[in-house]
Order: sequence, then C-alpha cells, then structure tokens
Amino acid sequence: MNFGGTTAAGGHAWAVDQLIWENEPSRALRSPILVTAWDGLFDVGGAATGAIEALRGGNATKVGHVDPDEFFDFNERRPHVRINGEGHREIVWPHNDIYALPLDDRDRDLVLMDGVEPHLRWRTFVDAVVEVVERFDVKMVITLGAMIAETPHTRPPAITGSTTDATLAELMRLDRPSYQGPTGVVGALHEHLDRIGVPAVSLRASVPHYVSGAPNPKASRALLERFERVTGLPTRWADLDTESRDWEARVDEAMADDDDIGHYVRRLEERYDARTASSLPNADDLAAEFERFLRQHDDD
Repeated sequence: MNFGGTTAAGGHAWAVDQLIWENEPSRALRSPILVTAWDGLFDVGGAATGAIEALRGGNATKVGHVDPDEFFDFNERRPHVRINGEGHREIVWPHNDIYALPLDDRDRDLVLMDGVEPHLRWRTFVDAVVEVVERFDVKMVITLGAMIAETPHTRPPAITGSTTDATLAELMRLDRPSYQGPTGVVGALHEHLDRIGVPAVSLRASVPHYVSGAPNPKASRALLERFERVTGLPTRWADLDTESRDWEARVDEAMADDDDIGHYVRRLEERYDARTASSLPNADDLAAEFERFLRQHDDD
C-alpha cells in the first residue's frame, strides 16, 4: 500500500517501497507521539528495545513493517531458522515493526517502532520513518537508547534527555545535543526531523559497563518511568519491578565472591549518591508543560 501526502514542512511526500502496511489501527489515532528504539550500538543491554516491548504490551496493533532485504548485510546479521508450531522450518529475518497503541483515557495516542538498526541505506530507512510520521500525523518523535556508563547496578539508572528545540529543552529540563563524532541511525533521524520541523527528543539510559551484555530490565523500567514523567502518558513501568529486582539479585550473586568488584561498585555508589540531587519538577508539572508545548507547536 502506498501513501502520499505532505511533509511537516509542506513538501511532497513519496512512498518508500520497503515500507509495508499490513493493518489499520483499531481506530483513528489522536495527535500521536512516535516512540522508537533500535537494537544496535545505542541499545546496550537491550534496554531501549526492551522498553518498547514492555510499552507495547498486549494492546498494540501491528500496522506495518520495513522489508529488511535492502537494509541489512546478512553476513553481519544472520537470519535465524526455527521450527514453527506445525513442524515446518521458517526463517526469521531482522525486523523493524510498527505498532499503533491507542490510549483511550488520554487525549493522544502512541505509535511504536522498534527493531534492528540497519547496516545499509540509512537515508532511505529514515525516509521510511518519516513516512510513518506523515501517515499518522505524528506530533513528536521520542527515541529511546542506552549507553554504557560508570554507574552502579544498585541504583536507578540515570536517564539523559536531549533535544535540538531550545523551547522544549528549557521546559522539559533537557540538554541540547553536544556530541560530535560517529553516529547511528538515531542521529540521522534526528537531523532529518530537525530539518523538516518535527519536534524530537532523545532519552538514553546509563547502563553499568561491567554488566552491559545481559538484558537489562532495570534500565528499560527507568526509560519508561522517565517517558511517563515527561509526557504524562501511561507506560506501566511498575510492571517491570519484579524483573528489575531479580536482575539486580543475579548481578549481586555473580559479584558476591569478588572483593575487587565489590569495592569498585561501592565507589560508584558514593559518586552516584553525591551527584543525585534532582531538580526535576514533579511529573504533573512536566506533563502540563509538555502538552502546552505540543499545542503551541500545532498552532504554529
């Protein structure tokens, strides 16, 4: 199914052939926010894609996907073969899926996109994301990520937020981007959204570098909690409480007999506690400012 329209900046939109639409949302979406995450360099411990998976729950409708054939080097990211419930072999390819999540008790809904960061044709892939923005008249894009840091596993993961929009940065207590160097598809997406006038925010979790490989539900939980604090939209982040406690207990158990790592973690805790005094306003204030910004942006 092809989709045509106009971009946020008023230009003509073209359909991306690799973007495959499957279903319509269960109802028309109201002023949605697009939330994205991609497995790759900026998703340490699977925290960001894990957050999207938890946010999706069982209420989201899959509305489309990106055909992986032109975006991946399958020698680098090999597809998996598995036996399905009927006993037949099937190939599972690297995926990038799009879901609609209506929030019936809120004034706006969510569109969710997650999968694997592509190896090839990033500009075309970004065009596909922008087509999702246009199709559902998305009002803002929020990308989730996770990076390694010198932070203890025993404390809540720090969340860093940034945006190029000066007004939004001031209202939401977000940083302005300062990083220069090699980037990923998230960086390419933010640059494109900035050019066409779509507000975008990046939220990134800090993951302990000494346990960066395993799935990290504690960092996923922290991303969802911060997302809810900023937007006022429900994420059910507390559903990850048990997984987060179990994860921390497993790390504690693995470190129990290593005095050196134990001393190192205690030093990290001391540094973390010394800089944790938070100046964030309460969640209601943040959500009100967020809605005010989006209404003003819509009027403009």
